[in-house]
Amino acid sequence: MRKSPVVKPDAGTRNAPAPFRFTWLLSIAGWGCIGLGVAGIFLPLLPTVPLLLLAAACFARSSPRCHAWLMEHPHLGPLVTAYLDGGGIPLRAKIMAIIMIWLSVPLSIFLAGPPQWVRIVLLCIAAGITFYLLRLPVRSSENNGQ
Repeated sequence: MRKSPVVKPDAGTRNAPAPFRFTWLLSIAGWGCIGLGVAGIFLPLLPTVPLLLLAAACFARSSPRCHAWLMEHPHLGPLVTAYLDGGGIPLRAKIMAIIMIWLSVPLSIFLAGPPQWVRIVLLCIAAGITFYLLRLPVRSSENNGQ
């Protein structure tokens, strides 16, 4: 029986980048996260800043132009950059978010009349978000931009 020759991979092609990196998929995901993040400004259980951070990560890997647009946006940019810099969120935003959560969740629970386990899950989610918001640092007044 004849042995097949052993072919060693070329060292130059072993770690070569893939020819197609799915940048269009990351761009679509980034724009989707921006859309959901903007909706989260008005819907209390939809997190705005984490979705915008995810969009920034997607754009950083796919489109420098879209990443720059998000970071320089007059309303969305400060939310992302303040969080990334560790500057926190404005006190007014923190208070309003907590108030909106505790106004909308009980209202949703009692008006919609979901099963008991759904009520418990909604209350746990609201409590978790409130705990997270309370732990976030408050942005100092000179960095508020308001």
